[in-house]
Formats: sequence, structure tokens, C-alpha cells
Amino acid sequence: MNRAYILLGTNMGNKLAHLQMAIELMHLQNISLIQQSSIYKTAAWGNTDQDDFYNQVIEVATELSAEILLQTLLEIETKMGRTRNQKWEARIIDLDILYFNNEIIDTEKLKVPHPYLHVRRFTLIPLTEIAANYIHPIFNKTNSELLANCSDGSEVIKN
Repeated sequence: MNRAYILLGTNMGNKLAHLQMAIELMHLQNISLIQQSSIYKTAAWGNTDQDDFYNQVIEVATELSAEILLQTLLEIETKMGRTRNQKWEARIIDLDILYFNNEIIDTEKLKVPHPYLHVRRFTLIPLTEIAANYIHPIFNKTNSELLANCSDGSEVIKN
């Protein structure tokens, strides 16, 4: 059984319902929820001229490979109405694999650990809530250490 940490984000419509729907759709694809962080409200990152995001990190168990998990998450995004027109645009749902087991994956379609994980407080705060001592396999630091050294000054508010 594989373990993964997934970041969920949404800044359109009924944000709480979108986060819950994404988790339910994952469950239907045999992606089992182990634990989930609180939900956090954060200003948009990258393209800041849009509504605030709700973000949450979940830990899941699945028999899917990392590549099939990514494909499944992209299918869930599409099913929920996600469109991709430009980078960092408003979105109904965004599902990012942060970690997959302790693997380092670097392919054209998938990079794990997520390449921006260590520079985003909106990722590190909910991740640290449920996996403070998990060690980043490239930086060899815990999520707590990554958060303590993160230069991102964005406000992240527990919802």
C-alpha cells in the first residue's frame, strides 16, 4: 500500500463543498483518507488578483502508482469542472501530490516531492499539522524545519 500527501486548493464557488467533494471522489477511486488537516484560508499565490483560496492537506493510502494517482487526480479535477487556461488562475479544485512514500520522482509529468512545497506557507502549515516530523527526501529536513525556514510571508489563517 502506498502513502501520499495531497494538497487540495480551491478559490471558486462553495469552497468547503469543493474540498469535501474532491475527497469523496478520491474515495470512489480507492484512494483512502488516513488523516486530514484543518482548512486554511490564504491569499492567492503567483497571480494575486483573484479570490482567496481554501487549502487543506490530506494523507491517503492507495494501491495506485504515483503516475496513476496523478492521472486520477487530474481526472477528478476535470470531473469537478477544472479548466486549465493559464498558470496560477482561479480554480474550482487543485490537487497536488506533495509526497509519495519516500520517493523522489522527476519525470516530465510528475515531480515529487512537489517542487514548490518548501517555499509555500499555505502548503507547509497544513502539512506540518498532520506530518510535522515527516522528512523531505531531498532536503533531509522535517516539514516543521522547512516551515521554520520558509521565507514566504503570506498570511495563512485557520478557517
